[in-house]
Amino acid sequence: MYQFLTFDVAERIAVITVNRPDKLNALNDATIAELGRAIDEANAREDVAGVLLTGAGRSFIAGADISELESQSPLEAQRRARIGQAIFRRFETSPKPTVAAINGFALGGGCELAMACHVRLASEKAKLGQPEVKLGIVPGYGGTQRLPRLVGRGAALKLLLTGDMIDAAEAFRLGLVDQVVAPEALMDTARALLAAMVANAPLALAGCIEAVNRGQDVPLEEGCTIESDFFGLLSATADMKEGMRAFLEKRAPTFTGR
Repeated sequence: MYQFLTFDVAERIAVITVNRPDKLNALNDATIAELGRAIDEANAREDVAGVLLTGAGRSFIAGADISELESQSPLEAQRRARIGQAIFRRFETSPKPTVAAINGFALGGGCELAMACHVRLASEKAKLGQPEVKLGIVPGYGGTQRLPRLVGRGAALKLLLTGDMIDAAEAFRLGLVDQVVAPEALMDTARALLAAMVANAPLALAGCIEAVNRGQDVPLEEGCTIESDFFGLLSATADMKEGMRAFLEKRAPTFTGR
């Protein structure tokens, strides 16, 4: 089904691996389309509770495939950006947790896709950046919007306007990644993190994700209203009753997503 990705499921975690190591996993149009199909498949499958995204070889995703961009017209460029933005947004709005395991270069579109995931773990060898200005363009897949939301306006503009690449330690200091681990521990750490997440009630996970996504750019009062709505709705679920009962009975809950 996939030419430029691998899609593997084990223990309720779907591992999506961008698999163009000879191109440092650069994103061509076909790979972006496959990423859209992969996140849709993960969200549709009942045996998948969380998504782990990584890259094959020594790169996470080294950016866009410049051979496709070099000859694009303005209208083609706009259309390409909007298609990519819509697909990356599906990772961000997935009701199932999405974790990026950044094993190497995460530049341009690769950094943008990592930012669209809910949580980012980076290898100590990872390098991140938005170097588009060095090519005479701006980020096209949400970089100018997500980066300031993660690291603040000044730090984001410094990275965007210099096009500089930063290491994992600096990315962690800025808040661009959430944890830095040894290269050999990256995938096990990411799997363990996702396992801890998906042990919780699926509807509650989805509610947290949607409340954060909808609330981050609205006034606090409106965000709290969104939260209270979810708090109320989830109180009607079987998982809420199971979770409360299990706590009182001092046992592990068995959630069903209902």
